[in-house]
Amino acid sequence: MTPSWDHLRSFLAVLREGSLSAAARGLRLTQPTVGRHIDELESALGVVLFTRSQLGLAPTEAALELRPHAETMAAAAEALARTASGEAAEARGAVRIAASEVVGVEILPRLLEPFQRLYPQIAIELVVSNRNEDLLRREADIAVRMVAPTQAALLARRIGAIELGLHAHRRYLDRRGTPATLDALAGHALIGFDRETTAVRALQKLGLPLTREMFAIRTDSDTTQFSAIRAGLGIGVCQAPLAARDPDLVRLLPDAFAYPLECWVAMHEDLKTVRRMRLAFDHLVAGLDAYVRARETTPSK
Repeated sequence: MTPSWDHLRSFLAVLREGSLSAAARGLRLTQPTVGRHIDELESALGVVLFTRSQLGLAPTEAALELRPHAETMAAAAEALARTASGEAAEARGAVRIAASEVVGVEILPRLLEPFQRLYPQIAIELVVSNRNEDLLRREADIAVRMVAPTQAALLARRIGAIELGLHAHRRYLDRRGTPATLDALAGHALIGFDRETTAVRALQKLGLPLTREMFAIRTDSDTTQFSAIRAGLGIGVCQAPLAARDPDLVRLLPDAFAYPLECWVAMHEDLKTVRRMRLAFDHLVAGLDAYVRARETTPSK
């Protein structure tokens, strides 16, 4: 028997939440209804999807194998709903934009404010994650990426390179002094990663000898690292145009430490004729281009 979408939607919710009760709250269903969906799905497929324990429901190997297929169906259903939310030639409906932590939290809200004033009938769904959403599977309509898209079916625009630099708050420098060389950083409280990520390994390939032990403040959240810099906890790496917005953040050793971070805007080629998608795409390209090319006004030492 072919599983119904309601059953698969409940299956995904239980996978994400780990319990029937949490899944039911998220779906706005009753717990018995979600439980019945799981039982009927297991019966239809002839497999056990979850094992019960004191900690909740643990997915079986069969459930984990089914997960990507169910997520593909969920993405398609959400894309269908967004497509149906507005006519192709009209500036109304939903646009789902995916971006990394820093871009989604610190940059896009400011860029989207004039867009919202111009097109109040376009609803923006903002997905903030350092995971690259799959545009071909329509997990998002438009994505701002820090790596070049490789899929041929995407319409992509290279914005340019955002410069990463060392920054610290004036309070920290007043308290601890300003390092004159890269070697002098060893005597300072540095802000950096807790675990190696893809971004960290990319910087290591550029020649930066980064290790976890170097940092006094460790977090894998880019936005938390930026907040720690602004709080005066130490010296860290952040986007130079972003730091330039805060007059109390000082760029350090710009001639010795400056690394490029590629920025791209991409969407599925099939969406270029949908007016709201094209409007949002062009607005992001123009706004991010201005952001990348903005002259740095932050004082440097």
